[in-house]
Amino acid sequence: MSKFNGKVAVVTGGGRDIGRSISIKLAAEGAKVVVNYYNSEAAATETVNTIKAAGGEAIAVKADASNLDDIKNLKAKTVEAFGDKIHILVNNTGGLFARKTLQEFDEAFYDLVMNVNFKSTVFVMQAFEPLMGEGTSIINLSSLAARDGGGGGSSLYASSKGATTTFTRGMAKELGPKGIRVNAICPGLIATKFHDDFTKDEIRKIVAGKTPVRREGQADEVADLVVYLASDQSSFITGANFDINGGLAFS
Repeated sequence: MSKFNGKVAVVTGGGRDIGRSISIKLAAEGAKVVVNYYNSEAAATETVNTIKAAGGEAIAVKADASNLDDIKNLKAKTVEAFGDKIHILVNNTGGLFARKTLQEFDEAFYDLVMNVNFKSTVFVMQAFEPLMGEGTSIINLSSLAARDGGGGGSSLYASSKGATTTFTRGMAKELGPKGIRVNAICPGLIATKFHDDFTKDEIRKIVAGKTPVRREGQADEVADLVVYLASDQSSFITGANFDINGGLAFS
C-alpha cells in the first residue's frame, strides 16, 4: 500500500528541480499534490501532467509564496480541489537571485531574498497550519549555507536559510502538541538550475571533489528524504535539520 493514499500535499515552488522531484515522488506514493509555482508555469504544468500520466492527482496553482493575498488564494484553491484537510506541507520556495557583497546589496535586494526564502515559509505555514492535525508533517527547505554562511556573495541567502533552520525548531515545539511534526532539509551541492545559474563549473567541480562521495547530489535524493519525513516511518522525528550534502559537512 502506498504511504500517502488519501492524503493531500502542498509543495511551494513545486514545478521544477527539487520541487518537481518532491511533487512527483509524493504523488507516486498516493498523495494528491498541489504544485505551487510563480514564474515556472510551463514546468509546473509539465510536472502536473507527469503526475496525471502516472495515475496520480495534482493541480498547479500560481502564487507568490511571499505575498499574503497570494497565499490566501493558494489555500482557497487547495481547499476547492482537495478539501479542507492537508497532511503534508513542503516549503520549497527559495532563490539566491544574485551573488552580492555587503556593499553591493540594497534594501530592495535584502527584502527580495529574505521574503522569498523566509517570509514565504512563515506565512505559508501560518495559512495552512489550521488545516493540519494529528499525524501531519511540515518539511522546510533550508541549506548547507545556513551552517557555513554560504559561498561568496550569498550571505543574505545563507542568513535567510539560517532563519528557516531556527524557525523549524521553534515550530516543532509549538506545533508538536497538535500532532504536527516540523523538520527541515539542508541540501548541499545539488545538480539544479540554481547552481547552473549562480555557481561556476570550476567551483562545482572543486566542491563535488571535496565530498567523500565525489559528486553532486540529485534532486530525487532530496525528494526521497522528504518522502521519509512526511511518512509515519519518521513519526518520532521533529525539530531536526537534516544534512544532505554527500558528507561535505557533518552535524
